[in-house]
Amino acid sequence: MKVMKFGGACLKNYENFLQVAEIIASEKARPFVVVSAVYGITNVLLESVHNAQQSEKNISRAIWNIKDKHWAIVKKTIKYGDARQEIFKKMETMIKKVERLLFGISYTGEITPPVRSHILSYGERLSALILSAVLSSNGMESKPMEGDKIGMVTDGNLENATVILNEFRKNFRPAVESILKNKIIPVITGFFGCTPEGKISTFGRNGSDYSAAAIAFAIHASELEIWKDVDGFMSADPKLVKNAHKIERLSYYEAAELSYFGAKILHPRTLEPLMGMNISVRIKNLFDPESPGTEILPESYEKEDIIKSVTYNREIAMIRIHGPGVGYKPGIIARIGHLLSAIGINIYSILTSQTCINLLVDKKDSRRSYEALKETRGGVIEEINLEKDITLIAVVGEGLLKKRGLAARIFSAVSKENVNVEMISTGASEVASYFIINSDDTEKIIHALHREFFG
Repeated sequence: MKVMKFGGACLKNYENFLQVAEIIASEKARPFVVVSAVYGITNVLLESVHNAQQSEKNISRAIWNIKDKHWAIVKKTIKYGDARQEIFKKMETMIKKVERLLFGISYTGEITPPVRSHILSYGERLSALILSAVLSSNGMESKPMEGDKIGMVTDGNLENATVILNEFRKNFRPAVESILKNKIIPVITGFFGCTPEGKISTFGRNGSDYSAAAIAFAIHASELEIWKDVDGFMSADPKLVKNAHKIERLSYYEAAELSYFGAKILHPRTLEPLMGMNISVRIKNLFDPESPGTEILPESYEKEDIIKSVTYNREIAMIRIHGPGVGYKPGIIARIGHLLSAIGINIYSILTSQTCINLLVDKKDSRRSYEALKETRGGVIEEINLEKDITLIAVVGEGLLKKRGLAARIFSAVSKENVNVEMISTGASEVASYFIINSDDTEKIIHALHREFFG
């Protein structure tokens, strides 16, 4: 069985919906389809939440925008009168629910995580409804399915949730049996599930990739295809490096490292549900469907020259926690982790020495992180500094730790550009070497490293 996930960039307009339907129709066996929201709709919903808090006058404009975008697609893709009216009716019901939730925010003046997650889930609900109708109107029996209705149960984190995989597999089994028996194509919402208490929980931006992986786990899929508007992973960001080339094959660990710290091709947690399973993942381009894309496999694969990609992340900040014994005193890192976890902040990485603990966090969370940690000053912690103008560079490839002289090549290339390296982490990952530089030097270093390893 195959799972096919189509991202928002594949669902921009009615032509895209027809193209997606054509690709699904070309499959020999009926796939399980997972969808993101129509392109831009998640942003519209997010803005509507914040604007509704300011004034209820903003709500009607947001609702009109949502209706207009979806209705324009339906009018061009579904020709039959009764079928089209039925979809309009279902869409109207969904959009009314969004409107009521927005008025609730306007009246109370409060935005709570359960309400925000519930509103955001309607982007995927609407796109699944429309794509399923498009498939049915083209002779493929199909049914839309929603994450919370099929038992995609998660932990209690409403905005960065984790699927409870074995429980979801058990919950989903009756629906899978019905799908196979009746030979239908399910179109399943990505991006959200629900807590055991029934509250809508989301997986973060691009979270539909993670949803698709959880579904692949639940049905023991042989393959997961993730359709985007790009050919796959590249040797470097093609916006910076014009001669960057597509990577044909990666291991789970390489793809996970690239996604977590730089490349925006996959949701960083996509491969989590697949660990320990023999499921191949392939990135495909909707606008070049004949291209093989990038294949991601469980087993490692070493190139002769090891390095497969050079990537970067400018959206991080570093918090330095200084003190003569911070690396020695028990419990300090646990206390730091607890303080940040309590306000919903993820720590990308921790590097420690005897006199300094260095935390990498998302730049948008850096000020909140700094303010939360200020209370730890005193005693063994003397000073806390925040650095924002930094970039994390990652050099990724299976066998990186075993290849002699590779680290020397990396830092020789950096040294030739007269760039100072603020921090190095080699050995924490078996497939990646990381270091931090000033943001102003990012493009120079990416070019230098790409020249060194790829010419």
